[in-house]
Amino acid sequence: MATSGVDDRRIAILRAVIEHYVSTGQPVGSGHVAVMKGIRVSAATIRNDMAALEAEGFLAQPHTSAGRVPTDKGYRLYVDHLTTTDVAQAGRLDAVSRQRLGDFFDTAHVRLEDTLHRTSLLLAKLTNHTAVVTGPSVAEAVVRSAQIVALSDRIGTVVAVLSNGDIENEQIEFTVRPSDVQIALANARLNDVLAGRALSGVSHAAQTGASVDVEVESLVARAVGVLAGGRGRDSVFVGGTASLTTAFDAVEVVRTVLETLEQQYLVVSLVRDMLSRGVSVAIGAETGVEPLSACSVVLAPVVRDGETVGSVGVLGPTRMNYPAALATVEVVSDRLSRRLTEG
Repeated sequence: MATSGVDDRRIAILRAVIEHYVSTGQPVGSGHVAVMKGIRVSAATIRNDMAALEAEGFLAQPHTSAGRVPTDKGYRLYVDHLTTTDVAQAGRLDAVSRQRLGDFFDTAHVRLEDTLHRTSLLLAKLTNHTAVVTGPSVAEAVVRSAQIVALSDRIGTVVAVLSNGDIENEQIEFTVRPSDVQIALANARLNDVLAGRALSGVSHAAQTGASVDVEVESLVARAVGVLAGGRGRDSVFVGGTASLTTAFDAVEVVRTVLETLEQQYLVVSLVRDMLSRGVSVAIGAETGVEPLSACSVVLAPVVRDGETVGSVGVLGPTRMNYPAALATVEVVSDRLSRRLTEG
């Protein structure tokens, strides 16, 4: 299959250059390509094709090196031509990794937040890249139960157990410490108001039922308010950031990428954009986040009951083993999707 005027032979040569460069990190010369498996043309033809690929922007020649390295455009062409077989062969997990993956999801009966966090750590270990995992929106989860707990004379917490397995905790301030009886009445009313309602709708929850004193009404209203105010947080878990220190030569690049990952809204925006466009790989500037221009992101959706509720992905340098990353992200996303569907 030809793309952008690039014929199959040149795509094969580009693939050989990329796979050698990903493996060694060194610029690739025509002599290296000539002895690679699957390349059956003369050295002169390889030199001409590499020169053409460079002229078309798929390869670049760093400094005075005789070899060439892929550009973002070259990686994109390579990724677009990966077949299902390519991904399956390159991404086949070894026996130890398969066992680790199976054991993890077979025993993942902890809180949703803990499962997502541990999934990010597992994916980072499997790929040696930084992992980014997002989960179901807290706002869409249904409240199973809620209660107010007094921590001191002035401070309490509102705890809501959600249908997605998560637990929301929000601080609440008291003007005067409520009595145990008032807290019990408030908790009964709070559950009448919130149980069975999506967290996104708690701010509109109507308070119905028997009349109680003003202090209890105020306490319930403030509890509903703090839960409504806290529901906008997104579940984003980043694991394996230490891998960035070996992924890039420049310390400044590592620092910039780490600072970007700390800005959760940027990560969420990137993930949502990729999911909305159905994009599984964003390379360099394709991420739309300038500080990540030296990075690639490989992403797969997490699906529950036919609906995308999160994502599993890895972030690393553009010099990434894309078939292996795609395969591993896909299998982890599939297992996490099944886990969430099973509850």
